[in-house]
Amino acid sequence: MNPTPPDNPLAVSYLTLRTVVGVLGISLPIVVAIVPAWLLGVPFQGSISAYYYTDMRNVFVGTLFVIGYFLLTYKGHERSDEIAGTLVWLFATGTALFPPAPDGNSCKLERIYCVHPGFASALFLTLAFFSLFLFTKTKPGQILSKEKQRRIKIYKVCGYIMFGSIVVVPLTYYVSDAERQALHPVLWLEAISVWAFGVSWLVKGTDAPSQP
Repeated sequence: MNPTPPDNPLAVSYLTLRTVVGVLGISLPIVVAIVPAWLLGVPFQGSISAYYYTDMRNVFVGTLFVIGYFLLTYKGHERSDEIAGTLVWLFATGTALFPPAPDGNSCKLERIYCVHPGFASALFLTLAFFSLFLFTKTKPGQILSKEKQRRIKIYKVCGYIMFGSIVVVPLTYYVSDAERQALHPVLWLEAISVWAFGVSWLVKGTDAPSQP
């Protein structure tokens, strides 16, 4: 099979989709949390999901829907890419439609609030799977250029950051309530994870169309 010409409109659109997904990922914590705190005096919340109960709810929910839709249309090079993209759409939609508990205690009010953290965790883990296992694939026997090797290292670092951030989140509940309210550890761990996701997709958006 011949490589896809770089100026092929379909290839350009494909790379643009990746870039848009990356921009959305990097922008989400900035637009939802940092800018409102800086310009509007909105207090930092306990997590990104907690902004569902602020004026930034539509931005939070809308961004999840857009990322989910883009990943639903993402075909990739193999069937596994399409399956992972569909799962991201499912988990992103579930995270948006099932709100977190208003007080941050996911299951203490009603059982329905247990659904949100499950969808959110599955979403982050699937996004980490993209970076660690799908973006790093190479063709059998392919000689990797230094540029390709550099990209693979970036994908792996981003994937490990996403995975590590989510694994550390449960440990924050051993911190005192006062420290959590002052430092907002879950919010920043989620922000770091989302930024890593965004960087990974931005880099993939500049990858050559002929490469996996």
